[in-house]
This record gives sequence, C-alpha cells and structure tokens, in this order.
Amino acid sequence: MADKMATRQAYGKALVELGAKKPELVVMDADLSKSTMTAEFGKTYPERFFNMGIAEQNLYGAAAGLALSGKVVCASTFAMFATGRAFEIIRNSIGYTKANVKICATHAGITVGEDGASHQTFEDIALMRTIPGMTVINPSDGVSAKKLLEQAVEMYGPCYVRLGRAAVPVFYDESADITLGRANTIREGKDVTVIATGIMVNEAFIAAEKLAEEGIDVRVIDIHTIKPIDSDAIIKAAEETKAIVTAEEHSIVGGLGSAVAEVVVKSAPVRMAMVGQQDTYGESGKPDQLKEKYGMTSADIINAVKSVLQR
Repeated sequence: MADKMATRQAYGKALVELGAKKPELVVMDADLSKSTMTAEFGKTYPERFFNMGIAEQNLYGAAAGLALSGKVVCASTFAMFATGRAFEIIRNSIGYTKANVKICATHAGITVGEDGASHQTFEDIALMRTIPGMTVINPSDGVSAKKLLEQAVEMYGPCYVRLGRAAVPVFYDESADITLGRANTIREGKDVTVIATGIMVNEAFIAAEKLAEEGIDVRVIDIHTIKPIDSDAIIKAAEETKAIVTAEEHSIVGGLGSAVAEVVVKSAPVRMAMVGQQDTYGESGKPDQLKEKYGMTSADIINAVKSVLQR
C-alpha cells in the first residue's frame, strides 16, 4: 500500500474490481472521468460506462432510471456539481424513489486547492444528510474508501460517498475492520474525545499524539458514516470523557459537528467544540496552505481540545 493515496484513486481501483464481481454494476460520469477516476472502469467495461456530458441533472436522472430498472449505479462528478447543481434530482428521483444509486462525488472540501471557492464545497454533507433514507459516507483514506464503497454497492438504496482530490496518508491497514454505520475508535483516551471524519481523522490522531506529550489523554473516533451515525459510540464517549471536539473538512454548519451535537444534546450533554470551515467560502491555493489558513489542521484540533477542557 502506498504511503499516500487520494480517496478518489481508491474509488477508481475499487470500481474495476467490483465490475468483475457484479455484472449489474453500471458507472456513469459527467465528462470528468479522468479526474473522478472512473475512466479505468470505462476502458475495462465500456458497455457498462456512460459519459453523460456536462449535464449533472441529466446524469442523476438517468442514474435513477437505470437503478430502478435493476442496475446498481455509481454516478460520479465533483461534489460541488453533484450536491449543488443536481440536488433536486437527487432528492426527488433518487431519494424519494429509494433508487439504488451511489452518488460518488470527488473533489470535496478545501483540499480541492487551486480550483478555488467555486469548486470547494463545504455544504455537501449537510445537504445529503437531510435527504430521508440517504446513507452518507466520508472515508478517511484509501483503505477505508475501498472497504466502504464495497459495502455501499452491496447494500440496497441511495448512498452519498464523499471523496477527495488530494493524496492523503493511508491510515488503516488492509486487515482493519471498517463497517458501514459503525464508528472506529482508533485511539483510546479518558480526558476528551476528538470525533473526526474524512481527511481530518489523520489530523486528529496527530493532535492526540502531541497532546499525550502534555499529559492530555485523547480518544479519537473515526465517524466515516455520517448517516446513519453511530450514536452509541458518541454517547459512550460523552459519558466517559465529558468533552468532545469534532473535526471535519466541511462547514461546521450542518456537517459532522452538527450531527454529533444532535446526538449529544438528546442523550449526554457535554462541552463541545467544532473544527471545520467556519461558515466562509474558500479561495485558490495549495491544499496544505488552505487547511492552515481556514483552521483544519492538527494544530487547530489541539487548540480546540485545550479550549474545551478549560471551559
């Protein structure tokens, strides 16, 4: 396994493997197959690959039709165009009909980098988790992306799978038990819990290791399935550590932080802080520089942990 891999790369490789196992699998794209990494599936299984052009609403409408005809469909474009431009089609044609479509959206979050504010979507998790019956998945690395995609394809019903552009550290090994709907506790701790998703899981682990040097014992949980969320893991963490920090490459409005807060406020109220995009647009720049400017690094998690413990 490479030291670094973009989750979109893992997605592209997994599609080819799944195509051999599932003859009913169809892959669709909106003229971005080289970027979304669906191109290799198209070369391998050209009769099951459809480039729908720069027409995202048509892409997801057609995907719904194919799914309701008995196919399993993975339909890809950039997250901004999937959840933004095609939201109404996804809501009514896929969500309402419970169509077996996997909306596999790449280039999410600030790490789109140089493409700038128009392409950096921080709203996609919020939008997708409002759709009744929609499973929302945000893998942290290449291994979890592959394992979660395989499970998403095997389950029946609509899924949103959030994938990134930039290469990120491969955190899990191939033997890791990563199950849809069940959080992974990747570090035990008793003083505070950091609940992270996507690329922020690695940042949370780095933060926890640094905080340990200062005598602060941090539990780290990977919530890769935003919906249905693992309420039991969250409540257990709240009861045992008495403070929670969430970390996401997404707006703090409506994303992981909001989802965790909804569980906490009903079942185990504790002090909370949220690391993520602070209700602003992004800008063009290098991914690491943007993460630092907009407060989505291990250093920001460390500051949030110290702040919440002092309250």
